[in-house]
Amino acid sequence: MARHWGARAVQGAGVALGAGALYYSTIEPDALRLGLSVAFPAIMAGARWLRPAGLAFPARVVTVMALAIWYVTDPPRNDRVWAGEYAVPADAWRVGDVVHVHNVRNFRYRSESDYIPAWYDATYDLNRLDSVDLVTSYWAGETIAHVFLSFGFSDGRHLAMSIETRRQARFPYSTIAGFFHHYELFYVTADERDLIGVRTDIRRERVYLYRLDIAPAVRQRLFLSYIGAIHSIISRPVWYNTLTDNCTTGILARAGARLRYRLDWRVILSGHTAAMAYDMGLLGPYDPRRYPGFAAVHDASRIHRPPGAVIGPDYSAAIRAGLPPPEGPGRP
Repeated sequence: MARHWGARAVQGAGVALGAGALYYSTIEPDALRLGLSVAFPAIMAGARWLRPAGLAFPARVVTVMALAIWYVTDPPRNDRVWAGEYAVPADAWRVGDVVHVHNVRNFRYRSESDYIPAWYDATYDLNRLDSVDLVTSYWAGETIAHVFLSFGFSDGRHLAMSIETRRQARFPYSTIAGFFHHYELFYVTADERDLIGVRTDIRRERVYLYRLDIAPAVRQRLFLSYIGAIHSIISRPVWYNTLTDNCTTGILARAGARLRYRLDWRVILSGHTAAMAYDMGLLGPYDPRRYPGFAAVHDASRIHRPPGAVIGPDYSAAIRAGLPPPEGPGRP
């Protein structure tokens, strides 16, 4: 009996996943997408009434195989009608020690949905890359956060890079949709006034910024890995996936982290990513007398914006003014 119900549970989960894959797909028109998401479980359930009875199994096998073939051959694309914040992708390339970035996003926000779109082009000298900051932004609870990096240069400029879902204009955001072929992966390459500012000043999320303690050669390699990925998806788009290719796993992949860290439970529960980085010895180095343990570092690393603050040219310096500075020389 237990085996029977176990098999039924597995079958039910498979049908639910198949229906979800169709429902959250990018098939057009919507009527076809919705119709297929209803037809698949109907066929799987209705096959039991086929006569002769032996037809039920092959009918289900053919249906599942058709779904599987469609899913694995369903290509990601760059030519959809995108939501405004994802409409213009960045491109980036290296010439010698100089990195050129086309379309650095710098939106000016009146509210979360009311903004003035703007982009600019910039060049960055690899020899002046002197910091990488880990940013975590919480919108509910302590378990889930959006995680991204910001690269700092000795001339005071910062380039923030966030691995996100590229949402179509016709769809609202859905967390569940990220488990299926619904979003292409997108690198938001932006000015901190945009990427961090919208979270601190517009959405009023809890945002934390930590200095990563990594060697200069590692900083450059990490930065160039992002540059290569940004350029690659211009011609070779890829699907976003909440489990396997998301904001946190993307950072670890770019950093060349060991597999045991890429499979760590804190990768999925991304609100704990900074704690994982601390355990890996990647934060700071912060003075242990002032910040004895991660909880102290975490509390001190929250960005606080004063009442009436304006996102201006000095935003990057302003948000760091009250944060704990790394102590000591760091890694050579």
